[in-house]
Amino acid sequence: MINSEQADNTSSALDGELNEALVNANIANGYEEFLALFNRFYAEQVEVASDGPALAGKSRVLPVLFNFLVPLHVMAEIGGLAVTLRYSTLHSDKRGEQHAEWSLDLLGILGRRVTLQWFSVRRWKDAHVVYERHYEHRQIGGPLTLVDLDFSAASPQSEHNSDLCPTRH
Repeated sequence: MINSEQADNTSSALDGELNEALVNANIANGYEEFLALFNRFYAEQVEVASDGPALAGKSRVLPVLFNFLVPLHVMAEIGGLAVTLRYSTLHSDKRGEQHAEWSLDLLGILGRRVTLQWFSVRRWKDAHVVYERHYEHRQIGGPLTLVDLDFSAASPQSEHNSDLCPTRH
């Protein structure tokens, strides 16, 4: 039988593994890696909360995840947006909970940046996240606009007018 200290060590190791996988995944290459992490690490009946009411179950969380990942992927792959995700593990006095501070840096092609910061808490059971809450969201910098993206490479016209429309490589 696993005691509560062993369970804490296991959930801490799993949480570190998940966090490292998240920060090392490259959204410009696609969102599938993030979805695979969600499928691997999250329980079928996971409860996820943020500013609004909690969502229960993978089937309810998945559309919200898609609504975040798909536009971010398009802006990174096609629009040239640089995306960097970072985290710091925070100590928790509560057994079975893993806490972290997160930041997501979005850097436009002209050097303008916006940083999103938040905290998270996760609870694990049987090697899966059963509860996750994000709180204390903060934005540093103004929102990025179309000027901060370069969609000219995605345009069929840019292939024909390559000397008129420089693209980033």
